[in-house]
Amino acid sequence: MAQRLFLRLDEDPVQGPESGTPEASLRVQPLPPALRPFVAQMLLYRECFAPGSEVVERVIPDGAVRLVVQWGDAPAAGPDVRRTLLAIGPSTAPAVLRLSGRMAGLAITLRHGAAAALLGLPVGEIAGLALPLQALWPRAGGEALSALADLEDDASRVRLVQQALLQRLREAGAAAPCQAVQALQLLMQAGGRLPVPALAAEVGLGERRLQQLFGAQFGLSPRRWSRLARLHRCLRELRAQPQRSWAEVALDGGFFDQSHLANEFRALCGCTPAEYRRLAVSESSKTAG
Repeated sequence: MAQRLFLRLDEDPVQGPESGTPEASLRVQPLPPALRPFVAQMLLYRECFAPGSEVVERVIPDGAVRLVVQWGDAPAAGPDVRRTLLAIGPSTAPAVLRLSGRMAGLAITLRHGAAAALLGLPVGEIAGLALPLQALWPRAGGEALSALADLEDDASRVRLVQQALLQRLREAGAAAPCQAVQALQLLMQAGGRLPVPALAAEVGLGERRLQQLFGAQFGLSPRRWSRLARLHRCLRELRAQPQRSWAEVALDGGFFDQSHLANEFRALCGCTPAEYRRLAVSESSKTAG
């Protein structure tokens, strides 16, 4: 069975070079000005697989909240029933998807701090989960999106989704406190190597209040975000210098040692560093070709 990675870091316009999704299958959709402060990316996805074939895709976690709207065949994730409208909470574990058939849909990546207002609940309540969007949105919004498959073209479907998001924004609560967003930005810029007490002091909050805000607005604690930030820093180093030894990567990335780095790769990426490098190099070669 074929396997591939999917990775998107903040600076990637569509996907990272390590990803195996064919470039022609992904198209970034322009956003109305009113959505841009809340939506980081709206990605239209179309891919067809040969009858009877299946691809296993390992999605490296980035801590974002996503809304996924499917009108083709939906991917399967573990034993879950294939669903067409999902809110996917932040996680520090990779998602493993089984792809087959004729797939089509939208993946909407929300900006950090926007999800609580759009979904109407603390983000910590959906951390690590994939929930039916109809369970979170008012009935009218879910019913509108359920009609997507009946529309004639993708442009009409994109407009309908954007209208549903704009309507939800008009009903939404307050945006995330700026101190919380600032704290997350500082943590990511530091590659996860900013202790929580220092981070709280930097933005003028108590440590307990910082923990509360991270749970409500971002769904993961500052320490779990630190793990993701450290991993992302490591992956960026590998992009820049793919032949570096793992001992050097561990030392520069803020890991205790090479064993610590290997354990984090297994926990966060679902594979060993060597397996990650093999898949990433393979997919980068395809992209370059």
